[in-house]
Amino acid sequence: MIDITLNHPWLIATLPQPMRCLSWAPYRGGFQVTDRVVWREVRNADLSKNFDAIAWFAAEMQAQVDADSIGMLTSRDIAQNSLKTARSGLIQAACLATVGLSNAERVGQRQAGAAPVGTINCLAATSAPLSDTALIEALSIATQARTSAVMDHGPDLPQGPATGTGTDCIVVAAPAGDLSYAGLHTDVGVAIGRAVYDSVADGTRDWMTTEGGHQNA
Repeated sequence: MIDITLNHPWLIATLPQPMRCLSWAPYRGGFQVTDRVVWREVRNADLSKNFDAIAWFAAEMQAQVDADSIGMLTSRDIAQNSLKTARSGLIQAACLATVGLSNAERVGQRQAGAAPVGTINCLAATSAPLSDTALIEALSIATQARTSAVMDHGPDLPQGPATGTGTDCIVVAAPAGDLSYAGLHTDVGVAIGRAVYDSVADGTRDWMTTEGGHQNA
């Protein structure tokens, strides 16, 4: 359901067809239609406080990849990606994630002196033909799954387990359709939740093992 091309500094995820997508991605966020979602790896030093990363990234996307793609930024090594699939009933789902936790946060809190970069970026795609309302609900399920995976496998902060980072981004993708619901008790909700949980958990465990003591991804 998601094909991967790694062409440093780009990680390109190709969907089987143009799909309705919803995200808060820094390039072409909101409701969009595309068959491609890309990650751009950057160094932490590239994302300085006064650098206009959004304008720079838009120019990079338009010149180097495809102006119609959705784009996300990460300082995580894009080779350290995790792709997982899941099925419930007749519904399939897949999630591609990169996980960096150097600016881990707990919801409702703000860590003093937190790193400015470090993020979890996810693309969750499903075979279910979703309405706009169901796509919004699917994004909430993907967010729950991301949070659960980080709480189960990620770092502990002074206020409790981390629930994400200050710069996480999630894209959900589905064929256009009229399926009205994508909640936890539906096949699409189960499939998306499992794929996202497994992908983020895998990436979180890897980050905790390889980078957890270095705080640089």
